[in-house]
Amino acid sequence: MIKSELIEKIAADNPHLFQRDVELIVNVIFDEIISALARQKRVELRGFGAFSVKHRPARSGRNPRTGEQVFVDEKYVPYFKTGKELRSRMNKDSETKSAVKSVPKAKAKAKAKTTAAATASKGRKKKA
Repeated sequence: MIKSELIEKIAADNPHLFQRDVELIVNVIFDEIISALARQKRVELRGFGAFSVKHRPARSGRNPRTGEQVFVDEKYVPYFKTGKELRSRMNKDSETKSAVKSVPKAKAKAKAKTTAAATASKGRKKKA
């Protein structure tokens, strides 16, 4: 989803708001997040995630085309960590699928152990 689609969706869900007002609100929110990050502040939106700034120190790298060693200046990069609610909603289907898949695997492992134990016990009886 791009910003214009987000604005259209919010405007459609809230018919009492004009689209230009929704656009202004979305732009103000994004501008505040950007300005907070520019001041190296952390922005946390509960359930959604947290934006922060990470420092990458200066280092020596290499030009992949020529192999020549180059100096890379220090820099600050934006970082986003998903919130617990967002992460759980994104993985809701896969958690259900993995739980369903893990039950047959557990049964198969138990059956294999039982079969191996039975085979081993039969082998012992033959030797005696």
